[in-house]
Amino acid sequence: MTAFAPVPEQGQNELLTRAFHDFDQAATVLQQSYAALTSRLHQMDLELAQTNASLREHLRETEEMRAHVTAVLESLDTGVIVADRRDLVIRCNHSAERLLGVPPHQLIGRTASEILREITQDHGEYPLILPSGAAIALSQTDLTEASGALIGKLVLIHDVTRIRQLEDRLQRRNRLEAMGQMVGCIAHEIRNPLGSVELFASMLRKDLREFPHLRTYAEHISVAVQSMDRLLSNLLVYTKPDCSKATWHDTEPLIVDVLTLAAHSISTVPIEVSFHLDPLVPQIWCDAAKMKQVLLNLVLNAVQAMPDGGTLTLGVTLPPMASTNRSEVQVTVTDTGTGIAPEHLSRVFDPFFTTKDQGTGLGLAIVHALIEAHHGRIDVESTPGQGTTFVILLPRGPVQAELGAVPLSALSGYPAAVSMTGQGTEEEMDE
Repeated sequence: MTAFAPVPEQGQNELLTRAFHDFDQAATVLQQSYAALTSRLHQMDLELAQTNASLREHLRETEEMRAHVTAVLESLDTGVIVADRRDLVIRCNHSAERLLGVPPHQLIGRTASEILREITQDHGEYPLILPSGAAIALSQTDLTEASGALIGKLVLIHDVTRIRQLEDRLQRRNRLEAMGQMVGCIAHEIRNPLGSVELFASMLRKDLREFPHLRTYAEHISVAVQSMDRLLSNLLVYTKPDCSKATWHDTEPLIVDVLTLAAHSISTVPIEVSFHLDPLVPQIWCDAAKMKQVLLNLVLNAVQAMPDGGTLTLGVTLPPMASTNRSEVQVTVTDTGTGIAPEHLSRVFDPFFTTKDQGTGLGLAIVHALIEAHHGRIDVESTPGQGTTFVILLPRGPVQAELGAVPLSALSGYPAAVSMTGQGTEEEMDE
C-alpha cells in the first residue's frame, strides 16, 4: 500500500492564498460584468422609453393628420370617392353621398367603375343632371406611390349647379339683349306708319259723320291701331325699361296694392292666398309702379295656372343662409297650378313666347327687363302638376349711382328683395 507524504503547512497556506486570489479576481470580473450589464440594461430602458415616446408622438401626429384630412374631406363641396388598387371603394365623403343621394353603405365595397357607369348612363352631354336636379361634372385620377406603383383611384364629383345657372343666366341675358335690340328697331319702324294710319282713320271718322254705318269701319281701324300702339309701348318698355323713380317703399302696402288689383281675377276661382313678410324687411328700394307691374303680372299668371283653384303664396324674406349675398332680399310668388314643362323653362322670359291661346308673350319678358333694370335677377322653378315658383332677388338698397341715405326703418335687419305691385288694369298686365 502506497503512502502519501503529508503537505507541509507552508505549502497549504500558499495554495489557499492562491485560491483566494483567483476567487477575488473572478469575483471582480463578475462584478464588472454585472455592472456593465446593469448599465447596458439601463441604457436600453432609456432608449426604449425614448422610442416609445417617439412612437406615441408619431401616432398622435398621425391621428391628428388623419382627423385633419377627414375634416378637410368632409368640408369639401366636391364629392370624393377613393378606391383601392382593386377598384373597390374604401372611402367617400359627405358631399359624394349628398350629390349622389345614396348612403355610404351603398358605395363602400362596390367598384368605382360600376358607380361611374350608373351615374353616366342615359347622359350624353355635359353637365350630368342627376335625379335630384343637381348638375355635376366628373373627373378621376390614379393614385400612385413615390415609385409610380398604382395604389388606387380618386373620383371627384364637382357640383356645377351654380355655374350652370350662371351660364344659363348669361346666355339668357345675351339672347334677350339681342332680341330686345331687334324688337326695338321693329317697334320704332312700325310706330311711324301707325301714326299715319291713326291720323287718316280720325279724318275718315269726321268725313263719314253723316254715314254711321261707314263711320263704324273707321272706328274699328282706330281701335285696332290703339291696340297695336299699346303692344308697341310694351315692346319699348321691354327694350328700355325705366326704373329711375326708385325710392324706399313700405313692403306690406305694396303687396296689398297688388292683391287688390288682382282681386277680381282671384275671386273667379277658389284660390287661397297667403302672404309671408319677414319683419326684417319692412321696406324695399324700388320703383313702386314698376314693381307693382312685375308682381301683378306674376300673380295673374299664377291665377291662370290654377283654373280649378289652389294656393297662391307670396313671400318677402331674406335669402336662405346658404346665399352668398346677404345684402339682397328675396320675393317669391308660388302657385300650386299646372306647372311649366321642363323644355319651356329656359324660354319663359323670351319675348313672344307663350303657351296660352290668348296672349302676346310679352308679360314675363317685361318682368325680366324690369327686374334687370332694378339690378336684380329673377329665376323660375317648376314641377309639372305641382306648381311654379318665381324667385326674385333685388339689392337691399340703392346701387352705385343711386347711392343715398338709407332710412333706419329699412336697416332693421338684412333688408330684402322685391315685392311687386303695378299700376294699370289686369288686361294691360296680363300676357
